[in-house]
Amino acid sequence: MIELKNPKRSQWDKLTQRPSLPSEDLQNKVEDILENVKQRGDTALIEYAQLFDSVALKNLQVSEEEIQLAIGNIADTLKNAIQFARENIYVFHASQKEEEKIIETRSGVTCWRKSVAIEKIGIYIPGGTAPLFSTVLMLGIPAKIAGCKEIILCTPPNSEGKIDPAILYTANLIGIEKIYKVGGAQAIAAMSFGTETIPSVSKLFGPGNQYVTKAKELALNHGLAIDMPAGPSEVLVIADGTSNPDYIAADLLSQAEHGTDSQVILLSTSDDITKRTLIAIQSQKNNLPRKSIVEKALENSYAITFDDMKSCVEFSNLYAPEHLIIASVDSNDYIDKIINAGSVFLGNYSCESAGDYASGTNHTLPTSGYAKQYSGTSLDSFIKKITFQKISKTGLKNIGSAIEVMAEAEGLMAHKNAVSIRLKS
Repeated sequence: MIELKNPKRSQWDKLTQRPSLPSEDLQNKVEDILENVKQRGDTALIEYAQLFDSVALKNLQVSEEEIQLAIGNIADTLKNAIQFARENIYVFHASQKEEEKIIETRSGVTCWRKSVAIEKIGIYIPGGTAPLFSTVLMLGIPAKIAGCKEIILCTPPNSEGKIDPAILYTANLIGIEKIYKVGGAQAIAAMSFGTETIPSVSKLFGPGNQYVTKAKELALNHGLAIDMPAGPSEVLVIADGTSNPDYIAADLLSQAEHGTDSQVILLSTSDDITKRTLIAIQSQKNNLPRKSIVEKALENSYAITFDDMKSCVEFSNLYAPEHLIIASVDSNDYIDKIINAGSVFLGNYSCESAGDYASGTNHTLPTSGYAKQYSGTSLDSFIKKITFQKISKTGLKNIGSAIEVMAEAEGLMAHKNAVSIRLKS
C-alpha cells in the first residue's frame, strides 16, 4: 500500500481516482459480441462458450437433473449457512414494502402511487475462481418479494460444461427455474435481445468483469435498464486510536482478494494504528490462497494518515466508497456526516463480510464513486412506481382554473381546452 500523511486538498481528487486496467478496443469488441448474438442467437452463444470457456455445449439451459445432482453435492453445513443467510436477507428486504397512501391534494382530487414488479429480469452471476452464489441470494430474494414473474439467470460453465453446485442449489432454494450456461458479454447480449433458448428481459442485474460491465452499459442503448454502473470492488476503512489493526487488515484484504483491479483505502488519525495495520496485512496475506491477486490490488491502494476524523470523513465522502467501515468505538457519532457510501459498517465488529453474506443488507452496491448518485440494490430495484389520480366534478372545479392559466401561458391551448370543455359542460 502507498503510505501518505496529510495530503493537501489539491491532491484529493487524484487520490480518489480508481485504478483502471488497460483494455484495447473494449467497446468495439463488446459491440461485436452483442451484434453477433443478436443476429445468430444460440449458435453464437455456443461458439463463444467454446472460445472463452473451452467447452462444447449441447444444451444452454441447466436441466432439472443437473440441479438435483448439484443439491446432492452440497455439504449440509453450507446448505445451512445459505438458508440462514436467506432468512436474514428476506426479513430485511421484505421490510422495504411500502403501503399505498391515497392523498387528497384538494377536495375531489385524489392521488396515489402503486408499486408494480418488473415482469422480466435478468441476473448475471460470475463464475470462475469465485462463483458468487451469495449474489443469487442478494438479487433473487428481492426479485421474488417484489413479484417479478420471470427471472432469468445466466452464469458461465466450467470446462466440463457444469455450473458451480452452490449456484444451482441457491437458485433452486429461492425458486429460480430458468438457469443458463452462458457467461461474459454474450450472456448480457442474450438477455438483452433474446435467443431461441434464452428469453429477453427488461432489466439486467449483477456484477461482472469489464466485458460484462461494458455490455450492460451498451444494453442501455437498446432499451434495457440496468441495476447500476459497476466496477471493481472496493472498501474504505476509517480508523482511530480505538481501532483494532488486525481486524482492519482482515477487512482490507477481504476486498483486495476480489481482483487485481480492486482498491482498498485506510484513513486513520493514528500513526500507530496505521503502522500496525500494515504489519498485520503483510502477515495475514501470506496465508491467503489468492495472495498474488491481493498483492497486485495493494499496489494501487492507500494508507493515509490525517490529523483529525473530520478530514477522514470528508475524504471518504469525496471517494464515495462501495463499502465504508468506521472502525471506532465512537462510530455512531459520524452517521449523520456520511453522505456518500454504498453500505456502511459501524464499529470494530461490523466486518464487511457480514454484509456480503448474512447480515441481511444487499451486497450489490455502486462502485467507482457512483455512490454519490446511486443506491445499492433493494426491493425498489425490482419494481416500478405508477402514479394514479381520480378527479371528481368538484375536484376539477377546484383545480381547473389554475390548469387553464398555466396551459395558456405555455401556449398549449389543447391542454387548456381539455379542462375548459369539461368545466363548460
